[in-house]
Amino acid sequence: MQKNTPLTLLAGLTPQQFMKRHWQKKPLLIRQAVPDMKPLIDRATLLDMVESEEVESRHIVRKGQAWTLKKGPMRRKSLPSFKTPDWTVLIQGVDLHHEAVHALLQQFRFVPDARLDDLMISYATDGGGVGPHFDSYDVFLLQAQGQRKWRIGRQKKFELQEGVPLKILQDFKPEAEYVLNPGDMLYLPPGYAHDGIAVGECMTYSVGFKVPREAELASQLLMGMSEALVEGSEEGRNLLYQDPDQAAALCDASIPKALQKFAASSVSKALKNPELLNCLLGESLTEPKPHVWFDNPDQSELDQLNWPCAMRLDRRTKMLFDTHHIFINGESFRASGQDAQLLRQLANEKYLSQKGASLLSHDAAELMKSWWEEGWWHQVTEGMAEISAPIKL
Repeated sequence: MQKNTPLTLLAGLTPQQFMKRHWQKKPLLIRQAVPDMKPLIDRATLLDMVESEEVESRHIVRKGQAWTLKKGPMRRKSLPSFKTPDWTVLIQGVDLHHEAVHALLQQFRFVPDARLDDLMISYATDGGGVGPHFDSYDVFLLQAQGQRKWRIGRQKKFELQEGVPLKILQDFKPEAEYVLNPGDMLYLPPGYAHDGIAVGECMTYSVGFKVPREAELASQLLMGMSEALVEGSEEGRNLLYQDPDQAAALCDASIPKALQKFAASSVSKALKNPELLNCLLGESLTEPKPHVWFDNPDQSELDQLNWPCAMRLDRRTKMLFDTHHIFINGESFRASGQDAQLLRQLANEKYLSQKGASLLSHDAAELMKSWWEEGWWHQVTEGMAEISAPIKL
């Protein structure tokens, strides 16, 4: 995506201008970010998703000051009538299951893929919402159908209401109020409190982003480093603590200083391996969510791969790269030269032509075939764009 091209999606700002002025800094209201916006997925198809184990869904009902929350999967028929006010269904990761929604999400790739998470759709009847709250991540709120009234404000107190199954702010003080119509969009940086209430029946699309927590990321990386060291060299696996100069213990329960130094040295050695650390980070960032499954070719299709062929990544596939590695769906591979260039092109464009595939080395081609067997990419007609744009932005 061009950094210096003004986008209607960003109120005429270039991606570079938006990132500098607004990203993680201040809100932006964009009228007609998507002109003539219509829902990309109809109500019936969306709500049928609540029955799927592959979809994360929530049903929220407000009755006065009382809130109820039910998590899916659930029976579609268990949802209230559309004439009943004050209820909401949240469907997470709709981009993984619907091509047009997936295509819309790609319009936000001016933010690095490593941060782009998913597109959630909120369907609500009149008065429906999830209460005043704040997110720890950036969010774009695009109105797809009907109207929603948003109240937003910088929050000084973040105490939550007690005895409520949702994270609703106890003392919400809005500073601005907007009514969004189809095609309008509101960007909010992390920590900006907001409360959206449906004005009649409505659908809102929420584009969210990954925000790794320092402690959680450190835990994942250290665990991965530990496993890598255990599986590493014979010398590393068998290096034992030794204390030939240990004096007789005067305080039996005291931890020896030498053992503390040995422990610190073990961690220090692991942290001095930046290649391993970067490799584990890439694997962590591309790890599919627990409810994501790929459709493997069945036995009758295994002989139908016409290699080399044009290909596009499955919309559920996460693919990133760094200087030396390609990361895909939680796995990492070293790549260099022409192979690295072509695989980076696939990661960036989510598409690789037949000619590009033919230029891959034998080992890279074999790797690609194994990814096809996992359902990570699909054959397409030569010249077919990797993402079909259902709307013009």
